[in-house]
Amino acid sequence: MAGDMLILALLGLPLLASALVLVLRDKPNLRDGQALLIGLITAACAIELYGRADGDTLFILSLAVGLDISFTPEPLGKLFALVAGVLWPVATLYTVGYMRGAGEENHTRFMFFYAIAIHAAMGIALSGNLLTLFVFYELLTFSTYPLVTHKGTPEAMRAGRIYLGILVASSVILLLLGVIGIWVLTSTLDFATGGILAGHIDPFYVPLLLALFAFGIGKAALMPLHRWLPAAMVAPTPVSALLHAVAVVKAGVFTVLKVAVYVFGIDFLRETGSSDWLVWLASFSILAASIVAMSKTNLKARLAYSTISQLGYIVLGAALATSLAASGAALHIAAHAAGKITLFFCAGAIYVAHHLTDIKEMNGLGRVMPVTFTAFALGALSIIGVPPLAGAWSKIMLMGGALDNGHLAVLAVLMLSSLLNLVYLGEIVLRGFFAAPSHGLKSEAVQEAPLTMVLPLCLTALMSLALFFAVDVFILDFGG
Repeated sequence: MAGDMLILALLGLPLLASALVLVLRDKPNLRDGQALLIGLITAACAIELYGRADGDTLFILSLAVGLDISFTPEPLGKLFALVAGVLWPVATLYTVGYMRGAGEENHTRFMFFYAIAIHAAMGIALSGNLLTLFVFYELLTFSTYPLVTHKGTPEAMRAGRIYLGILVASSVILLLLGVIGIWVLTSTLDFATGGILAGHIDPFYVPLLLALFAFGIGKAALMPLHRWLPAAMVAPTPVSALLHAVAVVKAGVFTVLKVAVYVFGIDFLRETGSSDWLVWLASFSILAASIVAMSKTNLKARLAYSTISQLGYIVLGAALATSLAASGAALHIAAHAAGKITLFFCAGAIYVAHHLTDIKEMNGLGRVMPVTFTAFALGALSIIGVPPLAGAWSKIMLMGGALDNGHLAVLAVLMLSSLLNLVYLGEIVLRGFFAAPSHGLKSEAVQEAPLTMVLPLCLTALMSLALFFAVDVFILDFGG
């Protein structure tokens, strides 16, 4: 397939799936089956694109000279497209099992917006300039709002207001201003290897411009713009998986990293010291969110704050402004996606099978759900950074990047964070396998969630293991 047609396929297939969801709304098996099939085709296209050399461009529309809607895949974008593309069919299969097992309503509406969100994520991943990225960034926000508010309860509607309020306000007030600033300074919005800002701005003002992007990209959940993420946990678990692993927060940290590498340029950031402040803010987010996570007994709430902490790793990698740190941040996008989607899949399986959400009530549950808790343990070990799971490599690379840039204190932050990860995730595994069964557990006979939920969580857990041994395929070289 020609390169431009491959890009068009990755953008168009999710739209086709969303249209067929509406057409087949009265035939649930066909509706869900076609979404799974198209997801598998999308995954195949993402894999093929990832293996291709750069250079392909798909032009859609010109608004003015230099202001185009166009798509030019580069290594980082192809990695994000690969993550979203491969996880989409797995998440679709899980979604079918969850929505039916939990008795959720409005399946068609849910599946429609889920597919639109994947389309938006692909647009962000493959964007050739800041204008295209901004358009699809906003589309992702509005397409996921109906998913966050899916239950329609007062709590869900309040969460939706927080979600939409923070993400739209931050992007329109700050991110858009940053994009306009880049256009005024450089007369281009195109991404370029090595960045486009050097020689166009007084270094004194670079930290301010960087702050517009760091805080304007609210989906990165950098503190204090993180409240939307735990609020959104009221949504069904497949939405949590979408938010944390497949699309939303990954789109946020991907955008931060892409702007750092292809707009500011990591050499320019390092030479001017313009991102040093962001190193410390990201470090604060990493530790503060981990500490909050330890205080949460609701499983999804704990995992939400864990995500905020882990996103800080990727922002930190961008802020350290070394090739090794940026490569580690890019790798962490993939490693965290596989590990965290596993944890949320397990949380949903626990809810569907036993209607449990409080960690304190899960004593002995690992003996009742051995497959689910084994998968949870693998995902947790990857998040913690224990070999042979994928998260180990990205954390090692981030540590190396901190050494390269002379930020020795960051080493302590990363090690302390891993210890905190061990405490708040390890507790769940230990309770499940070794604690005396909770009073509410009726039996210690094996009682797993439906196969359509268990199979996806096993696949993603194995992905965390496979990524460790195939890491060379996913390490990007940003130079510098």
